[in-house]
Amino acid sequence: MLNLNDVGEWRLRRWLIVLAIAAVSVALAFGGNELLLLGRYERLAFDGGEYWRLLTAHLLHLGWGHLWPNVAALLLIGALFEDLFDYGDWLAVGLASALTIDTGLYLLDPGVRWYVGLSGVLHGFIAAGALSSLLRGRSLGAVLAIGLGAKLIWEQTWGPLPFTAATTGGPVIVAAHLYGSAGGLLAAAALQFVRRRSSRL
Repeated sequence: MLNLNDVGEWRLRRWLIVLAIAAVSVALAFGGNELLLLGRYERLAFDGGEYWRLLTAHLLHLGWGHLWPNVAALLLIGALFEDLFDYGDWLAVGLASALTIDTGLYLLDPGVRWYVGLSGVLHGFIAAGALSSLLRGRSLGAVLAIGLGAKLIWEQTWGPLPFTAATTGGPVIVAAHLYGSAGGLLAAAALQFVRRRSSRL
């Protein structure tokens, strides 16, 4: 017999990281410009040992107009991939995406002086979900892969999508979307490899 408490606990575990990211992002938005300056990705600050920015940069936003589309997209992504990822998967993909963005910007885009926002990590979640869906034979995976690939090609060729900068209230660092997608893809591939290897033991 189906136990509703078990179903509720299962869903909560799968939404735990998504809801935590959304809640922390909203809470940090009340910190204003002072908190933004303290936590954003900043190349010179990394050189000075301020390593907390590796994570806080992705949870801070330029304002409510920048924040709410990212939080809405995060919740939509959470609903799309609820049955694919548990809280450990969300955490692994999120951290891998964030750190890949930081590393990519630091090593490959030294001209980027600062960066904030969740959009790069969101691209990582989509890339991970697309791969996981494809490996399970779901057509959604192909649709997401094509859409994400087309968006990344557009951004790397012609720059941000029209009206994106006006919505965010600042510059759009499209390289973060590319690096985040790469990080999410690598994390999803690693998770699949570990699971398949474990199932054979």
